[in-house]
Amino acid sequence: MPAKIIDGKAFAAKVRAQVAEHVSRLDKEHGITPGLAVVLVGEDPASQVYVRSKGKMTVEVGMKSVEHKLDVDTAEPDLLALIDQLNNDPSIHGILVQLPLPMHLNEDLVINAIDPAKDVDGFHISNVGLLGTGQKSMVPCTPLGCLMMLRDHHGSISGMDAVVIGRSNIVGKPMAQLLLNDSATVTIAHSRTKDLPDVVRRADIVVAAVGRPEMVPGDWIKEGATVIDVGINRVDAPEKGEGKTRLVGDCHFESCAERAGAITPVPGGVGPMTIACLLANTVTACCRANGLAEPEGLTA
Repeated sequence: MPAKIIDGKAFAAKVRAQVAEHVSRLDKEHGITPGLAVVLVGEDPASQVYVRSKGKMTVEVGMKSVEHKLDVDTAEPDLLALIDQLNNDPSIHGILVQLPLPMHLNEDLVINAIDPAKDVDGFHISNVGLLGTGQKSMVPCTPLGCLMMLRDHHGSISGMDAVVIGRSNIVGKPMAQLLLNDSATVTIAHSRTKDLPDVVRRADIVVAAVGRPEMVPGDWIKEGATVIDVGINRVDAPEKGEGKTRLVGDCHFESCAERAGAITPVPGGVGPMTIACLLANTVTACCRANGLAEPEGLTA
């Protein structure tokens, strides 16, 4: 049996529709519109594309979208002053500072200047601590998207054996925490893990988030396991023509799909879920700020 392909594009569209419905209800019943502010420092082309996409989708679901584009040489005090202004603006419920920042800015300092209740990226040290202790927090978008897809596919992941490959603060660690909070048995593996193939082979759920193209081959995958591939790697594709590239995940898709029960493709898997979850987090933050019930199915 070939693996079921988990269509992240279709699932993200469903999440955005739920968000739009909730936004419309907030407006009708309470006269409130969730607001998301995105801050971009510098001219990084990938970040610019991403910010444009976020802005477009924010407006599409009926939310207020504010973009602050700052020069690459913006001084740290000026950036912190802008964040302070957004923290104190009641019409803004979510604040996102696009990473990476230029070298002269201290990323940790900037992220931790955001009001934790408005930190829709879930990177603030307070949110990390709340997530780690199983309390209500803002949850990083990519792991939240992975969790939503796993819950949708399995119903419950309680008691399942999960291996997260990668230990980044953005995906690996929060992903492990979310799986643990849903009562899975969790192993965090990484480049130094002894007998990595054997560790992965016992997993019912494999979340690959290492950033190394096609690192996980099919023979590491247990028959029928669910594979969530978070990697987005650009590799040369001479077959498409000179200088052309293509996107691949951290898993070798064809061989993993032969053994897995379900798998996310790259592109079109986890990627679209990240922005959908950013919108979901903004609605959640808005509801919390106004003491209203949180949207069901859109939180961890």
